Amino acid sequence: MTKMRIGLLFGGRSGEHEVSISSARAIARALAADENASKYEVLPFYIQKNGRWLSGTLPQQVLATGKPVEIEQQPGQDDSPASAQFPNFNAVDVWFPVLHGPNGEDGTVQGLLKLMQIPFVGSGVLGSALGMDKIAMKMAFAHAGLPQVKYIAVNRSEIWSNPCVFPKLCDNIEATLGYPCFVKPANLGSSVGISKARSRAELEAALDSAASYDRRIIVEAGVVARELECAVLGNDNPKASTVGEITFQSDFYDYETKYTQGQADCSIPAKVSGAIVSQIQEMAVQAFLAIDAAGLARVDFFYIESTGEVLINEINTFPGFTATSMYPQMWAADGISFPELVDRLIQLALERHGEKG
Repeated sequence: MTKMRIGLLFGGRSGEHEVSISSARAIARALAADENASKYEVLPFYIQKNGRWLSGTLPQQVLATGKPVEIEQQPGQDDSPASAQFPNFNAVDVWFPVLHGPNGEDGTVQGLLKLMQIPFVGSGVLGSALGMDKIAMKMAFAHAGLPQVKYIAVNRSEIWSNPCVFPKLCDNIEATLGYPCFVKPANLGSSVGISKARSRAELEAALDSAASYDRRIIVEAGVVARELECAVLGNDNPKASTVGEITFQSDFYDYETKYTQGQADCSIPAKVSGAIVSQIQEMAVQAFLAIDAAGLARVDFFYIESTGEVLINEINTFPGFTATSMYPQMWAADGISFPELVDRLIQLALERHGEKG
């Protein structure tokens, strides 16, 4: 039987480059597992931090060592995808883009893969773009009737370009959201650039910091809540997983807490009532459909235990995908192994590609 050739695309130009390598290594191992080895052949493609695409032995080296490589571009050398040492774009039967954050999870690479007219795992251009931009995401959630924390969308020009507007902006945030509030770049993942503001001085500094990362910024009201997560798998008829919970000792779930071993713990299943689990699962599917996601997503929630309120926080259209990441762990709790999960995602990519319209 001829093996299906899976183009494993990883690395990328975002701050989540190393996370992407870890996810890709886990997926490569799953594709080589006994139940998948006879069906799939892995063709690894690595995007350096400078944006240059590599194929052949160097991506295999990165997968083996888990360490990034950086090959200097020669004078006059083209660094576009077409210049990489691909045997042939058409050598790939299904693309598996294991990219997190901007320039990988935001619809840019998805547009390129769509132009190739080759099936690829995960959401398309629209779902990826909506899932990355927190402001557009929240607008889609609001249209779907999903409850959220109060928020205000801000443009960089309101912070940097007009000194008369900035004080009024801060006044509006204080009056509408109060303290504490969270200031976030709209288009970054992994909690990069997020600040918690407890005073006017901290708010002004947080806005200035967020504006250095993105021209679109979102400010959210702070809530005292438990942080619950749910995995979604499917296309037009997606299914929701067991619900998990993230706990941590730090002030909030920032980048250091997220990626420092021992700083955060996960509990699967979360210790909440069956009614809350059902509500979260239903909301997770609604969120998935609201942004036209496909294949996979992890949906994050706030559960305000004192009132019983469940608020949607955000959706991640390509979450961390190592064996210890929440997404595969939640499906493992439902009896779907890591290799089986990877196999299902490839089949969903083929299904989506075969749809008309």
